[in-house]
Parts: sequence; structure tokens; C-alpha cells
Amino acid sequence: MEIKKTYKNVNPELLFDEVKDFVEKHGAEPGESMLQTYSLPDGASHIVRSTATFKVREERGGAMAEGIRLHIVGSTVGETKMMLDIDERLVAQEKIAALQSDLEFMFGSYEVKPK
Repeated sequence: MEIKKTYKNVNPELLFDEVKDFVEKHGAEPGESMLQTYSLPDGASHIVRSTATFKVREERGGAMAEGIRLHIVGSTVGETKMMLDIDERLVAQEKIAALQSDLEFMFGSYEVKPK
């Protein structure tokens, strides 16, 4: 399963850190991660590219296997794109739903409810 989101004016480094925290909160262990910064031709801004992998415990045998891969590309001004690639054989649907709920709450739009 892939979860894809596009955010406007969200710092990609903040998004990366928050998503990592959310994924770990739901039981995954961090694997490899990488964060790279690229300067744009104007010199005043930059693009961030980051990836991370997360391991989850397999039900059979209890071995750790890569169950989640995170990709983020974007800049603080403009769009930041995120993709979570989740192995549904290793990550339960309720954990995926909880992760989506956390992401929506922190980075989704908000509504004001009338009194």
C-alpha cells in the first residue's frame, strides 16, 4: 500500500522527523535513513530529499523485516511530497489507519466547528 500526500509550505525536514516519530510510535523500528539538501539555481532556497526504512516484526518466526519505506522531496516554500510504502503483510490495517490519522491531524487541513 502506498500513502501519498502533497503539502504546501511545510518544512520537509520537519515532516521527515514527525513521520519518523509517528511510525516508531506505532511499533516499527528505524532502519537506514538519509537526508540530502540541494541548492536551487537562485541560491536563496533549497530542496530536501529524504528517505528512511523501518523494520517490523514478522508474525511467523518473529524476525525483523523492512515493512515501511518513507520518501520525502520538497522545499519550505512551495510543495513537499511524501510517500509511505507499506507492506500490508507485515503492518496491520489498524496501525496503518492510526498512522494516517496522526498524519492528517498534524499536517492536514483544519476546520472550525461552530458553537
